[in-house]
Amino acid sequence: MKGTGANDAGRRRTLGLIGAGAAAASLSGIAGAQDSSLEPGSLALAFASQHQPKPLRFDPAKLKGLSEKLIRSHWENNYVGSVKTLNLIEGRLAMAMQDKDFPPIAYGGLKREELHRVGSVVLHEHYFDNLGGDGKPGGDVAKALAQVYGSVESWETEFRRTALSLAGGSGWCLLTLNAYTGELRNQWAWDHMHGIVAGLPLLVLDMYEHSYHMDYGSAAAKYLDAFFANIDWQMVDQRFQRARRIAT
Repeated sequence: MKGTGANDAGRRRTLGLIGAGAAAASLSGIAGAQDSSLEPGSLALAFASQHQPKPLRFDPAKLKGLSEKLIRSHWENNYVGSVKTLNLIEGRLAMAMQDKDFPPIAYGGLKREELHRVGSVVLHEHYFDNLGGDGKPGGDVAKALAQVYGSVESWETEFRRTALSLAGGSGWCLLTLNAYTGELRNQWAWDHMHGIVAGLPLLVLDMYEHSYHMDYGSAAAKYLDAFFANIDWQMVDQRFQRARRIAT
């Protein structure tokens, strides 16, 4: 019974932070976020609750095989929802840090939600940013894929197979460059919190059903065709160049 009482107290304390955290997020809003670059002196303060949605780089009405309704729903409901929730969680964490008696079990719940929301925001931003192109592979990243996989076509086959292994469920498929091993690798990720250690995302594909069900129902393979037709390979190549600099 003693343990149960401690858990209940932790839950009550967490619930008490909901209102306070919401107020903090509301006051700061998602506008006016600090610069997210990693230059010295420009790092955002911990738990600042000032993340703001990143606008789409392309006209969602002009994608091939992906409807404007689908893209806008995905961006507004799933991505922006995660941005707002991340701000809320950071507000709660900021207040919890000031409470020396805050229960570790309750703090752990906040940290798990933080991990989930950070992953969702980062992956969604990569996903939307690598759309809007003509789908034609090019640049140094295409040469590297041909070298590692034998051909770009062979790499694509493996990427599609990895993605379809998540169809009907949830998760992400990513092409990554590992900053530790230097390897290019297609990665399977069951949710926002799975990632190969030191893997830097180059190409990100959302395989949650909300990313395609409105247009394709359960036909995930057709969604993959549309995704590949809209990849912005210039963006992927820019990420590859940056990842190589980090890796070296």
